[in-house]
Amino acid sequence: MPVSPSRRVAYEILLRMESGLSFAVDLLQSPEVSALNDADRRLATEIVMGVLRWQGELDFQIERLSRRKVAVLDPEVLAILRMGAYQIRFLGRVPKHAAVDDAVELTKSTGKRSAAGFVNAVLRKCSPPNERLQGSGIAHLSVENRESVRRAFPAWMLKRWESTAAHSSVAGVLEPLSLAYSSLVTPRTTLRVVDASGTLQDIRQELEAEGVVTSNCLYANAHGLKVESGQVQTSRAYQEGRVVIQDEASQLVAELVSPEPGQRVLDLCAAPGMKAGQLAQALGAGTLVACDRSAARLRTLARLLPRCVPEAVRLSMVRLDAAEPLPFGEKFDRILLDAPCSGTGTLARNPEIKWRLSLQDITRLAVLQATMLRNALPTLAAGGQLVYATCSLEPEENEGVVEKVLKEQTAFRAHSSDELAVKHPNLIPLFNSQGYFRTRPHQHPMDGFSAVVIVRKGSG
Repeated sequence: MPVSPSRRVAYEILLRMESGLSFAVDLLQSPEVSALNDADRRLATEIVMGVLRWQGELDFQIERLSRRKVAVLDPEVLAILRMGAYQIRFLGRVPKHAAVDDAVELTKSTGKRSAAGFVNAVLRKCSPPNERLQGSGIAHLSVENRESVRRAFPAWMLKRWESTAAHSSVAGVLEPLSLAYSSLVTPRTTLRVVDASGTLQDIRQELEAEGVVTSNCLYANAHGLKVESGQVQTSRAYQEGRVVIQDEASQLVAELVSPEPGQRVLDLCAAPGMKAGQLAQALGAGTLVACDRSAARLRTLARLLPRCVPEAVRLSMVRLDAAEPLPFGEKFDRILLDAPCSGTGTLARNPEIKWRLSLQDITRLAVLQATMLRNALPTLAAGGQLVYATCSLEPEENEGVVEKVLKEQTAFRAHSSDELAVKHPNLIPLFNSQGYFRTRPHQHPMDGFSAVVIVRKGSG
């Protein structure tokens, strides 16, 4: 019996993920995935992302059922077992026999015929949980399912979130297990409207006519839409570039930059270009310099960004490493430093991060981020402002970096919460008392970002 195309593609992607060199969201855009019909493409995506989100729990179940450590299993066999266990335990619409039969056939077809009986035996012993994981939050889950959530994360990560919450003065920090659960739930697609020729309502009506139902974003309400149902990628607005997929938190970070017509704007880590495009549109007229250290990412930027840039905006794309002294002779009125980070605020979209990340990485990244901020601040013009941002939840990468650098660079200060409230009244609930912008997946329906607005002392 042939293996279903969706499971074959999912298997190949998961096996490639073992190298640690690829990201699922990129591999799921490959020609092989695009060639699948809609149903197979959705199932392949569901299996890949589900396995990565729940990998720790799946490995626990595989070890319990097989009485073998997953570390001793061949990568091919382990990938197949994870896929089968995920479908049985998490996808109620997939019959168990279909998941088992496909897993056995897939094992045979990958040159691991001798392991087919083992795969069959393990998955036949695998059963759905007593209660399916569902509900709007951790409070709705059984004790059994809460333990499943815990096992879906590296122990060190949950431990540090618990420690951070216990010592945090930030109002509204919820139980870390709720944060973990929110990172296991498939996030909704969010759009930014690029088309300036019509209103937000016009775009909503156009999308709805094609079967894509949307609602207005809570905070990015001037240009953001949440997709409630439908396939936006097949819509004319998406294919013509009049809407782009961009998380609401990402939109809000770009909004904090607040470029004004005629200004010089610098985006230091711009690829793939979603925020840079938003900055160009808000600028309207002036200069935008978009940079990235990676030649490949800069090529992606060069392909995607120009069509988002108004004619009156002079666009330059520069390959540079923001960890090195910057080469600019002129200063900039607005700077965005969306620094490379651990990405722990985006685990729902990039679940493989949690299996690749270590405590040492967070320390290393904080050093790099501080270096980048030190390099960026001297290029800020008098009266200008710089937004430092990450999609990390870790204090070392956010306030730790900012406070350390501003203690050294005494000519600069962070905007207060009162100042930010005047400039961005729609974002008041997202500013803490120290003036930090924060979004958290378990508190807001968006990715986890942190940002701070920095100005020269004596200027607005």
